[in-house]
Amino acid sequence: MALRLSSIISSTTPLHRRLPLVGAFCVLSLGLSNLCPSLSLSSSSKIAISQSLPFATLLRSRQTSAKSVHSIRMEANNKTVPSIVVYVTVPNKDAGKKLAESIVKEKLAACVNRVPGIESVYQWQGEIQTDSEELLIIKTRESLLDALTEHVKANHEYDVPEVIALPITGGSLQYLEWIKNSTRD
Repeated sequence: MALRLSSIISSTTPLHRRLPLVGAFCVLSLGLSNLCPSLSLSSSSKIAISQSLPFATLLRSRQTSAKSVHSIRMEANNKTVPSIVVYVTVPNKDAGKKLAESIVKEKLAACVNRVPGIESVYQWQGEIQTDSEELLIIKTRESLLDALTEHVKANHEYDVPEVIALPITGGSLQYLEWIKNSTRD
């Protein structure tokens, strides 16, 4: 992240003018400490910084609601398994529906969200390409990543399909148990 902590603390220009929407989403979703793990801030420094940010009330409301909702850290519970979110792009709605259904049918994932209308810009064979695609957001066990990747490769029309996995570090206990119970061992 190009924005340095010192510029957040000492800047007189409001942060919302410097931080693009995607950056704000990342900060709200992942938290400042997850985005900048090299920062070793005390708890009081983190609180002071978060309270000075333009979206501090939103952060506080998320922290308050997180305490009232039954949630866990992944490493702290034996009723769940290490889980991941996997992104896969497909060329169109029909391909997305077919692949999503086959993934769930094979119990390679508990759930696949289909997000239509994304536009991907990428370099392929030396040329910049722009394509409309659909994004699949797949929730599954970490242990199923290899099998899921092979399934995607075998059932995808791209030469090099996107398969990107992100760890789930915590969340609703009931949802994480459901991922475990809805997928194969």
